[in-house]
Amino acid sequence: MNKLKRYLLFLAGLFINALGVSLVTKASLGTSPISSIPYVLSLKFPFTLGNFTIIFSILLILLQILILRKNLKMENILQIPVSIAFGYFIDLTMYMFFWVNPQNYAIKLIALFAGCIVLGFGVYMEVLADVVMLPGESFVRAIVQTWNTNFGTTKIMFDSSMTIIAGGLSVIFFGKLNGVREGTIIAALLVGFIARLFGKHLEFVKPYIFPENYETNKNHNTSDENGKETSEARHKNVIVIGRQYGSGGHDIGKILADKLGFDFYDQEIIKMAAGTTGLTSEFIEKREETMTNSLLYDLVNQMYQYRDEKEEAPKDKIFDAESKVIRDLANKGNCVIIGRCSDYVLRDDDRVLKVFFTAPMESRIERVMKRLGVESGNAQHRIRKEDKYRADNYRYYTGRIWGVSANFDLTINIDLGIDFIEKCIDDALKA
Repeated sequence: MNKLKRYLLFLAGLFINALGVSLVTKASLGTSPISSIPYVLSLKFPFTLGNFTIIFSILLILLQILILRKNLKMENILQIPVSIAFGYFIDLTMYMFFWVNPQNYAIKLIALFAGCIVLGFGVYMEVLADVVMLPGESFVRAIVQTWNTNFGTTKIMFDSSMTIIAGGLSVIFFGKLNGVREGTIIAALLVGFIARLFGKHLEFVKPYIFPENYETNKNHNTSDENGKETSEARHKNVIVIGRQYGSGGHDIGKILADKLGFDFYDQEIIKMAAGTTGLTSEFIEKREETMTNSLLYDLVNQMYQYRDEKEEAPKDKIFDAESKVIRDLANKGNCVIIGRCSDYVLRDDDRVLKVFFTAPMESRIERVMKRLGVESGNAQHRIRKEDKYRADNYRYYTGRIWGVSANFDLTINIDLGIDFIEKCIDDALKA
């Protein structure tokens, strides 16, 4: 049943993908890079865009066979019927949009952007289905697997090559650029970016579409074999801590763990994530909980490369690995976990007490000056920079505002003192 749902979702995504390609093409500002060669050929020869799409796709599949050889898989062969269906979908949707023929440049741009949005949603659905890749992306992956190149760089080079070849053919056939214009570049930049946005903001739909792949952490061990509620169900036994930079949240968390007899996890999470990702602890430490520009990050790390877990963008790979570590640690219970969006990762776990530590700027500056041996101005600059990194990272991966009290069970000013904090935490664990 799960496989059937995935193929139906992929088929729907394929049709929406074709809708997007047709709408982008109808805007008359060029077409998507992967469709640029078939489109230029369709303008010269008496075959449709869909026909040339099928022919070009078959060529890419044959090249994959030559490149992969013994590493060829069944999914590479499945691209043949997928390519045929995609070609016919394009011809069908081109016919459906027979009435779209914008003359005004502004209207052309609107049609182009609308097509990019539709195409991006189609790509998102295909990625969500996770059954077969279209020949373009699969060809890039074949190169990556055979010669160990970077997926993102190879994909950019592939798209650029398609556009350049299409432009060259256009000049040869027509003596000018025909079918390759600014819209081709816009589509190349926007489609993957839009698909990634859909993937990020529609993450919540996955458990509804594929519930069999998700397990809830709610209400663990709520009763014993006699049906009597256990102490674990009555009391929380996991503390997750968010904290402002320089507030001393790490140190307070360690004190709490020692007092309660709980395990304490902060830097240990980095080492555990490193063990599952193949990335070094130093690499992870430099990149976790930092996001300098989420828009630029989305543009650079487009959705296409997320079809293969081995090629996941490093920062996303870190977040996914650390989230898994956090869930595994929470399942063991009796622990304190520091940062890393852990309040969001464990938001549905009833055993978790979510705490955010804050402190006045003056005391934060004093702590940072003492810890780093810097002057007041430098300490304040470091605090503002680190807080912004954490806030941007938190917003990017959770869609929430960092530090908002609604996301936590307790928000505590550390300057109130350790005795007060211990009492608050102890009462909250038993509440």
